[in-house]
Amino acid sequence: MTLILWGTGTSRTIRPIWAMHELGLSFEHRPILPRTGETQTDEYTSLTARQKIPLLCDGDMTITESAAIVYYLSDIYGTPENRLVPLDPADRARCLEWCFFAISELDATALYVIRRHRDLKHIYGDSPVANDSAAQYFQKQMRSVDRALEDGRPFILGATFTAADLILSTCLSWAERYGVPVTEPARVYNGRVTARPAYARALESNRPPAAKV
Repeated sequence: MTLILWGTGTSRTIRPIWAMHELGLSFEHRPILPRTGETQTDEYTSLTARQKIPLLCDGDMTITESAAIVYYLSDIYGTPENRLVPLDPADRARCLEWCFFAISELDATALYVIRRHRDLKHIYGDSPVANDSAAQYFQKQMRSVDRALEDGRPFILGATFTAADLILSTCLSWAERYGVPVTEPARVYNGRVTARPAYARALESNRPPAAKV
């Protein structure tokens, strides 16, 4: 079967791309962008009525939502050497907890609010108050990340890189691009995570086609 990944150019599309590079998978990349009409074609809408990216096709399996795609790829194609989601139930639950936290509290509740009312203010309206509030909320929620890193662990669950690091790192990089202050422990941690070779390959793969010219 050929893995097909739809979507490029965002902090969410890089997640499954990064996961596939970590897992050493070959895939066909269809680099469509949001808000260009490419997610609203009949072909794409037949795959997902949500008309959102990213989306993964694996044979008859179609799955959206970046974190869910990362989990699926790890469960189906991960090996003992490179799996991104632990098999141990307790470790798996902790990994899931961190992923849900990053997706809901950092991404959707904070960073995407800023995106809506800054980058996309022509659609959703300009709201400096909402942006400032979202940035403050992000910083408040980062206390749990700093606490987890207090013991000097290399990754959020300990000694092993997991999906939790992948998802959390994309939020930290997103925040830094937006000028949202990130604490020194989190900044150092993110530098270590993004130094991984698979991240560099994913970053290049995630660049929109026009940016590669």
